[in-house]
Amino acid sequence: MNSKARDKIAYLVAALCVVALGYHFHQDSNKPIALGIMFSLSGNMASSEKGMVEVVKMAVAELNERGGLLGRPIETVVRDGRSDPATFVKEAKFLIEKQQVDVVFGCWTSSCRKSVLPVFEANNHLLYYPVQYEGLESSKNIIYLGSVPNQQVTPAIEWVLSRLGKKIYLVGSDYVYPRATNQIITDQVQQWRGEIVGEQYLPLAGHDFSSIVEDIKKVKPDAIFNTINGASNSHFFKALRRQGITPEDSPTFSFSLSEGEIAAFQNIEMAGDFVVLNYIGSSLSAINQDFIQRYRAYSGDDQSVSEGMQLAYLGVHLWAKAVVAAGSSQVDAVRLAASDLSIHGPSGMLYIEKATQHAWKSMHIAQINERKELHSVWYSKVPIPPIPYPLNRTRVEWDEYLLELQNAWGGLWQEASPSAD
Repeated sequence: MNSKARDKIAYLVAALCVVALGYHFHQDSNKPIALGIMFSLSGNMASSEKGMVEVVKMAVAELNERGGLLGRPIETVVRDGRSDPATFVKEAKFLIEKQQVDVVFGCWTSSCRKSVLPVFEANNHLLYYPVQYEGLESSKNIIYLGSVPNQQVTPAIEWVLSRLGKKIYLVGSDYVYPRATNQIITDQVQQWRGEIVGEQYLPLAGHDFSSIVEDIKKVKPDAIFNTINGASNSHFFKALRRQGITPEDSPTFSFSLSEGEIAAFQNIEMAGDFVVLNYIGSSLSAINQDFIQRYRAYSGDDQSVSEGMQLAYLGVHLWAKAVVAAGSSQVDAVRLAASDLSIHGPSGMLYIEKATQHAWKSMHIAQINERKELHSVWYSKVPIPPIPYPLNRTRVEWDEYLLELQNAWGGLWQEASPSAD
């Protein structure tokens, strides 16, 4: 074969490759972008997580009304984690490996997030996590929208010690978020000359708080720090009131309790207790009222919007910004574009810093009134930068601490709960 023939064949092969690539690009450019939604629609955590699904779908609907992203529509794939880490792992694999979604919004409890993290890292995928958590983690495969303790817990400790007293009682669900957060609280309270007068846990979905409340009544703390999650909260507050413990005696400061859950508590007096959070749904700001009205029109529901719901909503629009900036919905391109982005929303400015993929955000300490509405008694005014790993220990020491917890739970991230769904 002479050189001219070889050149002609090479030209034809190259042309066919260009045509094939163009056809593939055309197909891909018309293919919908798939967004996975993975929260609990059943089980103990459903009361906290159901609204997350609706608000993520609402944000996607808004994007589709504007033409989608990169000229492509966005489709959602919803899976129920059933308040169970093992189910979340199964559903994460389904979304990533079977459905081949482009991104996932999901998880509430840290035990579920930590359980699915190896799946996301093994598949080099991307999870937007919209809930406050214990910190002590920084993965390139997660965008952390929620608060870490220096943003949420530290202001509460300082406020309590300077206004209410030095004695703090810790109560939580028995999994990694409350355990690790309470260790951080203990370190800070002791450093600031306060005193932890009790620390007790029940498994997720636990409901018998009688012995814990008896101990609270005996030690008479100046404040109770609550890291209970899910439906167990109502049982805890009922137990407090049955024992005659009121906010006037020992106010409770809750770190994972939403306005919707508070409003749903039946026959439980909450006036005088506190929550510490980034977002107050009853805010009269124009941007928040517009958000609430749009959500109610979309969902047909007048339920309160939680901090997690608001963060999930903003997270979808931050992800959309990253997709547009990257010019692609592929994970690596989006992840590189996702950091150093900001958005102004109902809770103020939210900024994702490049170094940790965590969010800068403002914080409220809010008191509950007789109508179960929140009134801010302290506000940070400016966004607080995140410190995922508290500086009083090295990262290696914190990793060793987490490993000890995991080993104590038999390789899991929570105490087993036979009663959990």
